[in-house]
Amino acid sequence: MSVEKRTYPWAVVAMLWFVALLNYLDRQMLATMKPSMMEDISELVSAANFGRLMAVFLWIYAFMSPLSGVIADRLNRKWLIIGSLFVWSAVTLLMGYSTTFNQLYILRGIMGVSEAFYIPAALALIADYHQGKTRSLAIGIHTTGIYLGQALGGFGATIASNFSWQLTFQSFGVVGMVYALFLILFLKENKTYTIDKSEKLSIKQEFNAAFKGLGILLGNISFWVLLFYFSAPSLPGWATKNWAPTLFSDTLKLDMAQAGPLATITIAMASFAGVLIGGLLSDHWVQKNLKGRIYTGVIGLALTIPALFLLGFGTAFTPVLCGALCFGLGFGIFDVNNMPILCQFVSPRYRATGYGLMNLAGISAGAFITNFLGKSIDAGHLGRDFVLLSGVVVVAIIFQLTLLKPKTINKTD
Repeated sequence: MSVEKRTYPWAVVAMLWFVALLNYLDRQMLATMKPSMMEDISELVSAANFGRLMAVFLWIYAFMSPLSGVIADRLNRKWLIIGSLFVWSAVTLLMGYSTTFNQLYILRGIMGVSEAFYIPAALALIADYHQGKTRSLAIGIHTTGIYLGQALGGFGATIASNFSWQLTFQSFGVVGMVYALFLILFLKENKTYTIDKSEKLSIKQEFNAAFKGLGILLGNISFWVLLFYFSAPSLPGWATKNWAPTLFSDTLKLDMAQAGPLATITIAMASFAGVLIGGLLSDHWVQKNLKGRIYTGVIGLALTIPALFLLGFGTAFTPVLCGALCFGLGFGIFDVNNMPILCQFVSPRYRATGYGLMNLAGISAGAFITNFLGKSIDAGHLGRDFVLLSGVVVVAIIFQLTLLKPKTINKTD
């Protein structure tokens, strides 16, 4: 095997790592820049309005994810990734020029459409480049970009307080658009299956062929279990991503410029460690036991249960910080194994579609909880409702242990 064939799969991970960072950085900055933005856009004073702004992204992202997965399984994933990055970066740039709530609302919706095309295509591409003993680790390294982007998004309030929220959006938008041009030159597709293009199909036939995968996946009982397993932890997952800065600010009586970075960096850096630990453990365990990836995910989810109690009921710095660290570590261990577990039940031809459906389930849950917790803040119940989310995690663990029974490390047909 040539040096290029050995190293290029890791080069793909490296290139997509920065895209993943921008993917979460651009969407997460809004969560911590609210105090600066509401000075210019008065509607953001209401937590319920801010919840709507965060939720519109999630709802659109969720419902676009299955379509983006179907398209990624049929078309060139390189160009989907590049197009997605360029469009959401342009939207980020335009958000820096927004002057009304309605403008922000529309742009967040467009961002939801464009960002939905990235994750299913990127994870399927990485899974095709890493088919041996490195799949979870490769996806784990890519996922660290997501968590670092989440952490750096916490500095949005800090940057905005020193410069302006407008300049913050504009700067990161330009960075993403330039990086998309770089990927045109160096990113390569690597589909492990072929699609017959010899016969020209009508539009109806193309749709039938593209959506065939949906029927195959939804007829698989194990896939329905995966949908629940993925979506249930998304309730506390998205709750911490979007509302942990507010929880830290209210509980610890901190200014958002301090609470934002503290909350996002603590959770994201713990998740950063979690995906690496979970990736290495899962790749090793699955070689000895086909349920090794599943058991690794269970360990991660179990850690989030005490974490939610510490976050919800903690009133001092130490328990709240410990809760954030424990949640981040556990969620990272869980998160890194979603696509590798999917690969044990779904063939390469339908993996992007499968992950798109999982995104629909998970992010719909996230959109619901984001909106719900916006109202919960106004009612003064944020901490209590954080704790209640631990119940769905317990159910997800039970389902995962009893119903998922893989027969292979890597399903190929």
